[in-house]
Amino acid sequence: MKPQTAWVLGAVAIASIVLAVAAAGGGAPPSPSATSASSASPTQNVTAAPIALRQVDGGQAYYAQFRAGLPAEDSFFPIGVWLESVLDKGNVSMDSDAGINTYVELTANSNVQLIRDFGMFALPSFPHEAAAGYTLSDEVDMWAGPGDAQWTGNYPGEGPVCSPDGTPCGYTIQRDRRALAPKEAMLYANYGKGVTFWESDTVAAKFVRGLQDVVSADNYWFTDPNICGKGEGGAIVDYTRDLNPDECRLAANYGWTIDRLRALQDPSAMIPVWAFIENGHPSGDVEGTKTITGPELRAAVWSSLIHGARGIIYFNHNFGGPCVTQHVIRDCGKDIVPTLTNVNKQITALAPVLNAPFLDNAVTTTGPVDQATKLHNGKVYVFAGANNNTAGAATFTVKCGGSTAVVIDEDRTIPIADGTFTDTFADGNAVHLYRIEGGGTCGF
Repeated sequence: MKPQTAWVLGAVAIASIVLAVAAAGGGAPPSPSATSASSASPTQNVTAAPIALRQVDGGQAYYAQFRAGLPAEDSFFPIGVWLESVLDKGNVSMDSDAGINTYVELTANSNVQLIRDFGMFALPSFPHEAAAGYTLSDEVDMWAGPGDAQWTGNYPGEGPVCSPDGTPCGYTIQRDRRALAPKEAMLYANYGKGVTFWESDTVAAKFVRGLQDVVSADNYWFTDPNICGKGEGGAIVDYTRDLNPDECRLAANYGWTIDRLRALQDPSAMIPVWAFIENGHPSGDVEGTKTITGPELRAAVWSSLIHGARGIIYFNHNFGGPCVTQHVIRDCGKDIVPTLTNVNKQITALAPVLNAPFLDNAVTTTGPVDQATKLHNGKVYVFAGANNNTAGAATFTVKCGGSTAVVIDEDRTIPIADGTFTDTFADGNAVHLYRIEGGGTCGF
């Protein structure tokens, strides 16, 4: 993707809706059953289901297969920023101090070798020998549409994109970009509302399957002024109505986006899904926009991780609000950066657990939460986040035994009695992470 592409996508969004719907050939939009979770969702709580060990998507050593790629060690978890410029050591130092370890897309004048020398990783859209991967075209599902027409080589604002003009060519663009990528490089692509909302499962799956090695989608549930509409976030209620604010401005919806991408994949060839989360005010100052708060950011990140995200990318640009910049982490430190830094440090500390297998059905819950259970180094971990804005008490039934739930980074413990413990989730942004002490591994 050319760097300016990300800045013009908003101007073509309306036209993209028409193109995407037309290209879908009248196919049915995604149904709630197709988008709420895959058959192996980490948040399922089916009491009768057997306890099962399930590897993370792609497997723990997934990144090892690519040349000069990301570390395959369990201690590494990708935490990236989108479309940054890296010109000097001060840039990478500030980003690294905030817990960033990966640059996803870069401006053309960025110093990729400097990034590598600093022990960080880059996935630019241009080939470079120091890169850890290669980024395909961004949101091509929206501005080019799902189709196999010829690509002219143009991007939005440069003239007709597809030939014949007006016919969709998004699949072609990604195939052409893939053909230009360095051999054996890890390929990454991000999609938008075409894949998540506007296109049928069959049409959207053709973007998600076989074109890249890591995939994401950018749904900004807390700040997008249009996402609550019937034709977008209304997917959650089968496109029957607009979502009300409590249904829409909800951290758990970031997990919904991860579920959508996982459900579109071939179950026998799952690839990692990375979460795309705004860290500022990405939609300009039109009515209905806002700046994401620290608690919202933390909850969005953890909802994504609970639902199986294998990486986090921050949209690091502000097009509105009090700090307009394309370098939120560097320029808006007093606002979001302290929370973002703490979240990133927590993810990095828990990377071996996040990269470890899920222990499905080993813990069940009653109450307003989504949860994922992990097994690492003989310990069971439970990560839980509120799934509605009312929240309240949630009870966890632990089938592998245990005497105590240690609440990670909260300096408290909860006794487990008769295999259960209960905790309070104050609101829709509440997240609690538990390590179960005194229990077993359910035989795994």
